[in-house]
Amino acid sequence: MIVSEGRIGRVFVLRLGDGDRIPDAIEDFAASREVSSAVVLALGGLQDGKLVVGPEDGAVLPPNPMLAAIAGVHEAAAVGTLFPTAPGGKPALHLHGVLGRGEATRAGCLRPGLDVWKIFEVVVLEILGTDLARSHDPETGFTLLGLAPL
Repeated sequence: MIVSEGRIGRVFVLRLGDGDRIPDAIEDFAASREVSSAVVLALGGLQDGKLVVGPEDGAVLPPNPMLAAIAGVHEAAAVGTLFPTAPGGKPALHLHGVLGRGEATRAGCLRPGLDVWKIFEVVVLEILGTDLARSHDPETGFTLLGLAPL
């Protein structure tokens, strides 16, 4: 287990709209306001993009991600974390969500990108004082959260 204690800093509320792309819009916002670490909560409408819905084979590393195409407007709720890719690096969002349309529901990672449909409300809770960053792990192929090198 890796632990780093921090405290809540600024709180931002964003209303994204048509033409905004997730995760790009949130990462760009964070970079523009110098938010390097945060908890992100979001809900609204998403459409037209892809969602990572698991590895093809959980025993194979690095994994080959399964991508699901999202077509049409979906209701969405998501939660994630934002941390720099290295000390002083660009903030990278790791956001998982549940998307529903009619009787169909999908859950997964929004990393490949989805477009906002009309409205996507986002709350960003800045975390101050942590010493965490994301870095590439060659064994798993993931960009993992860990203690930043000194």
